[in-house]
Amino acid sequence: MNYLITIVGPTAIGKTSLSLALATHFNCEIISCDSRQFFKEMTLGTAVPTSEELATAPHHFIQNKSIFDNYSVGDFEKEAIAKLEELFVKNNIQIMVGGSGLYVDAVLKGMDHFPAIAQNVRAQVKNDYDNYGLSFLVQKLKDLDQEYFDKISLENPQTLQNPQRMMRFVEVCLGTGEPYSSFLTQPKKERNFTPIIIGLEADRSLINDRINRRVDAMLADGLIEEARNIAFHKDLNALQTVGYKELFAYFEQQNDLEFAIEEIKKNTRHFAKRQMTWFKRNEATKWFDFETKTKEIVGVIEGLVG
Repeated sequence: MNYLITIVGPTAIGKTSLSLALATHFNCEIISCDSRQFFKEMTLGTAVPTSEELATAPHHFIQNKSIFDNYSVGDFEKEAIAKLEELFVKNNIQIMVGGSGLYVDAVLKGMDHFPAIAQNVRAQVKNDYDNYGLSFLVQKLKDLDQEYFDKISLENPQTLQNPQRMMRFVEVCLGTGEPYSSFLTQPKKERNFTPIIIGLEADRSLINDRINRRVDAMLADGLIEEARNIAFHKDLNALQTVGYKELFAYFEQQNDLEFAIEEIKKNTRHFAKRQMTWFKRNEATKWFDFETKTKEIVGVIEGLVG
């Protein structure tokens, strides 16, 4: 039987360190499931593992794409599953690590299938957003799919502030004539592995402190210059992310540097909170304090794999 050890938790909690320790112990490889670390132009702001860390065990899906590539969670699902099938031939235990909940779920459970949406529908929805703003799309979703609107309002209200997600929900409703929620009840895909999900957690104050210190370290290492080098392309989907968009606003003199830095820290803290909300939904996850000795976690895993 194959096992995929999946390490989840908020940003800056220590997932990379644990993945390296487990990969060394089980002599296996690592699938990165961090949707921001895919892009080779974004190194400092996405906390890509160091060259020394990458040399500890073979890694996959780190800086393998460009910000100019059109890369979706569906694309990642197909590529990750194909890579895992290849890796399981060598070792029946492999590791996946990352904080992108949707991408984790795509690998473990599969993505729901949505019909292709006509280009004119997508263009109309984008035009509505450009002309009338995000609030228009939110109301549109409420009108077209009250069930899904209520669900995300309760479980993940931040989604209502994400233009890309809102445009997607509305275009599916309009393009298919069916509620978006009607496509979320499909049978989950069969996988050739059993997931073992390990979650790392800590008190909120400790997570916040680790985030603040990580942001300071990123800035010291040259994050501002990295962001400046790609600022011309700030409208690309890949760059709509914490750590970059705040600096883009600073470059355009919308605020000063001190404000931008505090916004990065604040928005990263909010992001970490959303990550925990997402991952806590899965009751199969085995949670450990972030300072738990690796030996203890290994013991739990070995008890599960037999």
